[in-house]
Amino acid sequence: MNAFGLIQIGLILSSTTIISSLQCNHLPLQQRKVIENSLRLLDKIGKKFPQQCLREKMSFRFPMKVLQTRQKETVGAAIEEIFQHIFYIFSKNLTLAAWDGRALDKFQNGLYLQIEQLEACVVKKHTQHRQSKEVSRLKLKKLKLKKYFQKIDCFLKDKQHDLCSWEISRAEMRRCLQLIDMVTRKL
Repeated sequence: MNAFGLIQIGLILSSTTIISSLQCNHLPLQQRKVIENSLRLLDKIGKKFPQQCLREKMSFRFPMKVLQTRQKETVGAAIEEIFQHIFYIFSKNLTLAAWDGRALDKFQNGLYLQIEQLEACVVKKHTQHRQSKEVSRLKLKKLKLKKYFQKIDCFLKDKQHDLCSWEISRAEMRRCLQLIDMVTRKL
Protein backbone atom coordinates (compact mmCIF):
# COMPACT_ATOMS: atom_id res chain seq x y z
CA MET A 1 0.00 0.00 0.00
CA ASN A 2 1.36 3.41 -0.89
CA ALA A 3 1.66 6.46 1.39
CA PHE A 4 -1.46 8.06 -0.11
CA GLY A 5 -3.54 4.98 0.80
CA LEU A 6 -2.25 5.07 4.37
CA ILE A 7 -3.11 8.77 4.66
CA GLN A 8 -6.65 8.08 3.44
CA ILE A 9 -7.10 5.27 6.00
CA GLY A 10 -5.74 7.56 8.73
CA LEU A 11 -8.16 10.33 7.77
CA ILE A 12 -11.11 7.92 7.75
CA LEU A 13 -10.19 6.56 11.18
CA SER A 14 -9.69 10.01 12.69
CA SER A 15 -12.97 11.30 11.22
CA THR A 16 -14.84 8.26 12.62
CA THR A 17 -13.33 8.97 16.04
CA ILE A 18 -14.38 12.62 15.79
CA ILE A 19 -17.90 11.67 14.68
CA SER A 20 -18.28 9.11 17.49
CA SER A 21 -17.02 11.70 20.02
CA LEU A 22 -19.58 14.18 18.75
CA GLN A 23 -22.29 11.54 19.11
CA CYS A 24 -21.17 10.86 22.67
CA ASN A 25 -21.09 14.58 23.48
CA HIS A 26 -24.67 14.97 22.26
CA LEU A 27 -25.85 11.79 23.96
CA PRO A 28 -28.00 13.48 26.66
CA LEU A 29 -29.94 15.35 23.96
CA GLN A 30 -30.34 12.15 21.92
CA GLN A 31 -31.44 10.27 25.03
CA ARG A 32 -34.15 12.83 25.75
CA LYS A 33 -35.47 12.41 22.21
CA VAL A 34 -35.35 8.61 22.46
CA ILE A 35 -37.09 8.70 25.83
CA GLU A 36 -39.80 11.06 24.58
CA ASN A 37 -40.36 8.75 21.62
CA SER A 38 -40.29 5.66 23.86
CA LEU A 39 -42.85 7.17 26.24
CA ARG A 40 -45.10 8.04 23.31
CA LEU A 41 -44.75 4.49 21.96
CA LEU A 42 -45.42 2.96 25.39
CA ASP A 43 -48.69 4.90 25.45
CA LYS A 44 -49.48 3.78 21.92
CA ILE A 45 -48.61 0.11 22.60
CA GLY A 46 -51.51 -0.40 24.96
CA LYS A 47 -54.72 1.31 25.82
CA LYS A 48 -55.72 3.05 29.01
CA PHE A 49 -54.71 1.18 32.17
CA PRO A 50 -57.46 -1.44 32.76
CA GLN A 51 -59.65 -0.83 35.81
CA GLN A 52 -59.58 -4.51 36.80
CA CYS A 53 -55.79 -4.27 37.22
CA LEU A 54 -55.90 -1.47 39.80
CA ARG A 55 -56.20 -3.86 42.74
CA GLU A 56 -53.12 -5.78 41.56
CA LYS A 57 -50.77 -2.80 41.68
CA MET A 58 -47.33 -3.59 42.99
CA SER A 59 -44.46 -1.45 44.19
CA PHE A 60 -41.14 -2.52 42.70
CA ARG A 61 -39.10 0.32 44.29
CA PHE A 62 -36.75 1.64 41.66
CA PRO A 63 -33.22 2.05 43.13
CA MET A 64 -32.93 5.83 42.73
CA LYS A 65 -29.31 5.92 43.90
CA VAL A 66 -28.16 4.28 40.66
CA LEU A 67 -28.95 7.51 38.81
CA GLN A 68 -27.56 9.87 41.46
CA THR A 69 -23.93 10.59 40.66
CA ARG A 70 -21.73 13.39 39.43
CA GLN A 71 -19.95 11.19 36.89
CA LYS A 72 -21.66 11.35 33.48
CA GLU A 73 -20.00 8.08 32.48
CA THR A 74 -21.48 6.24 35.46
CA VAL A 75 -24.95 7.62 34.75
CA GLY A 76 -24.57 6.62 31.11
CA ALA A 77 -23.60 3.09 32.11
CA ALA A 78 -26.57 2.86 34.50
CA ILE A 79 -28.95 4.13 31.81
CA GLU A 80 -27.53 1.62 29.34
CA GLU A 81 -28.14 -1.14 31.89
CA ILE A 82 -31.74 0.04 32.42
CA PHE A 83 -32.39 0.09 28.68
CA GLN A 84 -30.99 -3.44 28.35
CA HIS A 85 -33.28 -4.72 31.09
CA ILE A 86 -36.32 -2.97 29.61
CA PHE A 87 -35.48 -4.41 26.20
CA TYR A 88 -35.14 -7.88 27.73
CA ILE A 89 -38.49 -7.65 29.52
CA PHE A 90 -40.28 -6.43 26.41
CA SER A 91 -38.76 -9.23 24.35
CA LYS A 92 -40.49 -11.93 26.35
CA ASN A 93 -43.87 -13.67 26.34
CA LEU A 94 -46.12 -10.83 25.16
CA THR A 95 -48.97 -12.95 23.78
CA LEU A 96 -51.47 -12.07 26.52
CA ALA A 97 -50.68 -8.37 26.46
CA ALA A 98 -52.75 -7.71 23.31
CA TRP A 99 -50.67 -4.67 22.40
CA ASP A 100 -50.08 -2.85 19.13
CA GLY A 101 -47.32 -4.94 17.51
CA ARG A 102 -46.00 -2.18 15.25
CA ALA A 103 -45.65 0.28 18.12
CA LEU A 104 -43.97 -2.43 20.21
CA ASP A 105 -41.48 -3.15 17.40
CA LYS A 106 -40.65 0.56 17.10
CA PHE A 107 -40.25 0.76 20.88
CA GLN A 108 -37.87 -2.22 20.92
CA ASN A 109 -35.89 -0.92 17.92
CA GLY A 110 -35.47 2.50 19.54
CA LEU A 111 -34.22 0.90 22.75
CA TYR A 112 -31.83 -1.35 20.85
CA LEU A 113 -30.30 1.53 18.89
CA GLN A 114 -29.89 3.58 22.06
CA ILE A 115 -28.25 0.63 23.85
CA GLU A 116 -25.73 0.29 21.03
CA GLN A 117 -24.93 3.98 21.07
CA LEU A 118 -24.65 4.12 24.86
CA GLU A 119 -22.49 1.02 24.87
CA ALA A 120 -20.05 2.58 22.42
CA CYS A 121 -19.79 5.79 24.44
CA VAL A 122 -19.59 4.09 27.84
CA VAL A 123 -16.89 1.63 26.73
CA LYS A 124 -14.91 4.48 25.20
CA LYS A 125 -15.13 6.63 28.34
CA HIS A 126 -14.36 3.76 30.73
CA THR A 127 -11.21 2.82 28.85
CA GLN A 128 -10.11 6.44 29.21
CA HIS A 129 -11.02 6.73 32.93
CA ARG A 130 -10.26 3.38 34.58
CA GLN A 131 -10.69 4.25 38.24
CA SER A 132 -11.19 1.21 40.45
CA LYS A 133 -13.46 3.09 42.86
CA GLU A 134 -15.81 4.13 40.06
CA VAL A 135 -15.77 0.64 38.54
CA SER A 136 -16.77 -0.83 41.93
CA ARG A 137 -19.62 1.66 42.26
CA LEU A 138 -20.80 0.83 38.77
CA LYS A 139 -20.84 -2.90 39.55
CA LEU A 140 -22.89 -2.23 42.67
CA LYS A 141 -25.36 -0.09 40.69
CA LYS A 142 -25.70 -2.81 38.06
CA LEU A 143 -26.41 -5.35 40.79
CA LYS A 144 -29.14 -3.14 42.28
CA LEU A 145 -30.69 -2.70 38.83
CA LYS A 146 -30.53 -6.42 38.19
CA LYS A 147 -32.43 -7.12 41.44
CA TYR A 148 -35.03 -4.50 40.59
CA PHE A 149 -35.69 -5.91 37.13
CA GLN A 150 -35.68 -9.47 38.47
CA LYS A 151 -38.60 -8.48 40.72
CA ILE A 152 -40.51 -7.33 37.65
CA ASP A 153 -39.56 -10.47 35.73
CA CYS A 154 -40.65 -12.71 38.64
CA PHE A 155 -43.89 -10.77 38.94
CA LEU A 156 -44.63 -11.41 35.26
CA LYS A 157 -43.81 -15.11 35.64
CA ASP A 158 -45.87 -15.46 38.84
CA LYS A 159 -48.85 -13.92 37.07
CA GLN A 160 -48.17 -16.10 34.01
CA HIS A 161 -47.65 -13.03 31.82
CA ASP A 162 -51.34 -12.10 32.00
CA LEU A 163 -52.77 -8.79 30.79
CA CYS A 164 -52.67 -7.08 34.19
CA SER A 165 -49.07 -8.08 34.90
CA TRP A 166 -48.03 -6.64 31.54
CA GLU A 167 -49.97 -3.44 32.09
CA ILE A 168 -48.41 -3.00 35.54
CA SER A 169 -44.97 -3.67 34.06
CA ARG A 170 -45.62 -1.22 31.23
CA ALA A 171 -46.55 1.45 33.79
CA GLU A 172 -43.35 0.69 35.72
CA MET A 173 -41.22 0.95 32.56
CA ARG A 174 -42.88 4.29 31.87
CA ARG A 175 -41.81 5.42 35.34
CA CYS A 176 -38.22 4.24 34.70
CA LEU A 177 -38.04 6.20 31.46
CA GLN A 178 -39.43 9.31 33.17
CA LEU A 179 -36.75 9.03 35.87
CA ILE A 180 -34.03 8.70 33.21
CA ASP A 181 -35.46 11.71 31.41
CA MET A 182 -35.37 13.74 34.62
CA VAL A 183 -31.70 12.79 35.20
CA THR A 184 -30.56 13.45 31.61
CA ARG A 185 -32.13 16.91 31.70
CA LYS A 186 -29.89 17.72 34.67
CA LEU A 187 -26.70 16.58 32.90
